[in-house]
Amino acid sequence: MRSIRVLIVDDHALFAEALAARLAAEPDLEVLPVAGDVRRAAALVATESPDVVVLDFVLGEESGLEALDLLRRRRPEVRVVILSAITDVAPMVTALRHGAVAWVPKTESADLVARVIRGAAGRGGWVPPDVLGDVLRRLVASGEQGGGALAELTPREGEVLQGMVDGLSRTRIAERLGLSANTVRTHTQNLLAKLGAHSAVEAITIAMRAGVAPTDPGEGPPL
Repeated sequence: MRSIRVLIVDDHALFAEALAARLAAEPDLEVLPVAGDVRRAAALVATESPDVVVLDFVLGEESGLEALDLLRRRRPEVRVVILSAITDVAPMVTALRHGAVAWVPKTESADLVARVIRGAAGRGGWVPPDVLGDVLRRLVASGEQGGGALAELTPREGEVLQGMVDGLSRTRIAERLGLSANTVRTHTQNLLAKLGAHSAVEAITIAMRAGVAPTDPGEGPPL
């Protein structure tokens, strides 16, 4: 199985290098040279073709949002995980609307960062559990309905999406539907493609805009 190619973009050199060393110890992650600014990041995205970019939202005087837009223009398929000291909800919502698939506080462990990277590579997403509800409400309120594509989903894909709206993990969705985790992964990838969604968070937002409501209190954000 091919390793996940990871690019870290952060102007705090000691933090970035320490994180790179820790992630490089994971057998399924291939960590590329660290980029300390947007220009270097853009060059590495073009030449090294990372699968996932771990991006600080503040790069000195440079805007992480502008970096996010630039990197996704250069490589639309790249998965961007924001790793930031910022904990306000508004920037999270803005980043997700611009195509980021996850937002991880810098206070979280490297183990969680590695999990989120794996999830992002598999078309998953992540938002801190304590703000997920607020983030989703703002995303739902800030966009168009966008629910027409729901009609294209198969009944099973609709059930998987409902599980995502309920906040269930892939394992819990598999248990609920009597399926394997790999089958749920396949259904998830198919429904994301049909909805034109970059991540599970975006798919949930589309579903909720179209009126799909939670049926179960769930267990937390999608991964």
